[in-house]
Amino acid sequence: MLSFVGQFQHTLDAKGRLILPAKFRSEFERGGHLSPNDEQCVALWTPGEFDRRAAEMRSSEKNGGAEERRLLRYWAGQSSDAEFDKQGRFAVPPAVREYANLVDEVLIVGVLDHIELWNPDIYNQMVSSAEAIFKQGRN
Repeated sequence: MLSFVGQFQHTLDAKGRLILPAKFRSEFERGGHLSPNDEQCVALWTPGEFDRRAAEMRSSEKNGGAEERRLLRYWAGQSSDAEFDKQGRFAVPPAVREYANLVDEVLIVGVLDHIELWNPDIYNQMVSSAEAIFKQGRN
């Protein structure tokens, strides 16, 4: 079972590459996959978890209608392979960067079975209500 946890902030370089934190690299020796994710972030999946997510999407599409087919087409069409160099860098394609508004700084967040890439401002807006709940003791 994968257990990606923690968050790290890195900067996209001039070629649109991002450094994957060393803590996460061993799971991506065979590469990975990037895909649009809920709430305007990008998911980075290991090959096995990407296959699992793709199977879920296909099942939903087969049991659904036109909307599920459109969602599957968009998700698959915007997904891409991620290849890592020896420094742990990987290219984030322009369409993926645009979807998540990844311009300069990127927040890399472990979410147990995958990693999410966030614009830090959008992430802070998304989690501020959850932080308030945790501070109140509802966890």
